[in-house]
Amino acid sequence: MNIIELQRVSKSFGPIKALEQINLSLESGRIIGLLGTNGSGKSTMIKLINDLLVPDQGIVKVNGQKPGIETKKIVSYLPERSYLDPNMKVVEILRYFQDFYKDFDIQKAQDLLKEFTIPVDRRIKTLSKGTREKLQLILVMSRKAKLYILDEPMAGVDPAARDHILDTILSGYDEGSTILISTHLIADVERVLDEVIFLDHGRITRHEQADPLRMREGKSIDQIFREDFRC
Repeated sequence: MNIIELQRVSKSFGPIKALEQINLSLESGRIIGLLGTNGSGKSTMIKLINDLLVPDQGIVKVNGQKPGIETKKIVSYLPERSYLDPNMKVVEILRYFQDFYKDFDIQKAQDLLKEFTIPVDRRIKTLSKGTREKLQLILVMSRKAKLYILDEPMAGVDPAARDHILDTILSGYDEGSTILISTHLIADVERVLDEVIFLDHGRITRHEQADPLRMREGKSIDQIFREDFRC
């Protein structure tokens, strides 16, 4: 069974067509890059998968089901904007996740917090933007989910730390699970990608396995993306 299926999905906001007749099937056990410029429809697609929007036309399925209460139990979602209460302490956020999500591995989260020297007694609002992003990513990846959806997970993180964060976060995830990463930082994440989706003005222009695409073109995914989307 595919973990994500979109069948002839369209979504508009007034006169703006965010997604137009999208057909997409994603298998389990893959790390997939959802890549596109601003306004390409990436966030709209992610919100449809997470039941935060409903399509105007077409069918969206997550693990064979329409997005809703049941699918949210197996999806761990990192939105682009922070959703953490800035007045809460890190330790309070850990307890909140432990209470709210049955699949939350608090020991894994605590180990990762130590790895990245994030103090648990600090309030969220006292952390730097990059540290808050690390914290959110740790929380999301510490769930034992079937599908992880990461929307711009490291935009505010120091470039020198991104490789270490990727390696550490991905080292403990279940290889039977799927990770969908939407990002502008293609060069930083492309080495972990199994496949890529290029989205342009609400339409899929490429959906290919990453390694064969690189070999065929003789270029990195980042270079191919820049050429495809050159103004």
